[in-house]
Amino acid sequence: MKLVITIVQDDDALDLVDEITEKGFRVTKLATTGGFLKSGNTTLLIGVEKEKVESVIGIIKEVCGKRKEIVTTPAPISESSGMFVPYPIEIEVGGATVFVVDVDKFVKI
Repeated sequence: MKLVITIVQDDDALDLVDEITEKGFRVTKLATTGGFLKSGNTTLLIGVEKEKVESVIGIIKEVCGKRKEIVTTPAPISESSGMFVPYPIEIEVGGATVFVVDVDKFVKI
């Protein structure tokens, strides 16, 4: 048994959960917060048999594509009295961070 831990952007989470469950897998969804953009992320826990890990990863790749987005730079965290002018920057968002963990013992309660 394997545990696939997947961290995706909130924008991709619902589509990914729908696709995973349509393919017959079970998933647990956790709300999390990311670091760089302080934006909402979703962490998914998917328990699968060893032989089906590649199928799950394929679904994740299909749904969670990378894309470019324009965001405004965040205000600096300082108490300077100077003026701060935010400016737009292009960043890459989307994709997924995936961890595959061996589960030696699985107990269903």
